[in-house]
Amino acid sequence: MSTQPRTISDTELEILKVLWDLGRGTVREVLERLNADGRQWAYTTAQTLLGRLQEKGFVESDREGRAFVFHPTISRDDLLGLSLEELAERVCDGAALPLLLKLVQSSQFRRRDLDRFRELLDELETGGA
Repeated sequence: MSTQPRTISDTELEILKVLWDLGRGTVREVLERLNADGRQWAYTTAQTLLGRLQEKGFVESDREGRAFVFHPTISRDDLLGLSLEELAERVCDGAALPLLLKLVQSSQFRRRDLDRFRELLDELETGGA
């Protein structure tokens, strides 16, 4: 990734979510998906946002004929990790535990989620993760 800012705006995230769903797409294909979800985006808006995401290193493009085809360079999980690291650094002086505790305390979990947490903790204790 580039040395540009690693955070993305809400509108950039909407574009990235479409690319995650599509896998890859032209500006027009991304725009069609966005507008199908009820928004009325302009072509130039989608084009500008894709350009910003590319400058930040979250998206790459290849030229196919007359169109550029964009694809994400970061997965949802990787973006989530990056975002949580930035939040921990900004709010908690780099400590992840306060974020984790707040998330767990403020959420409702199903039995299978709790079982997965226990498995993960066991793996961490035994050095398997």
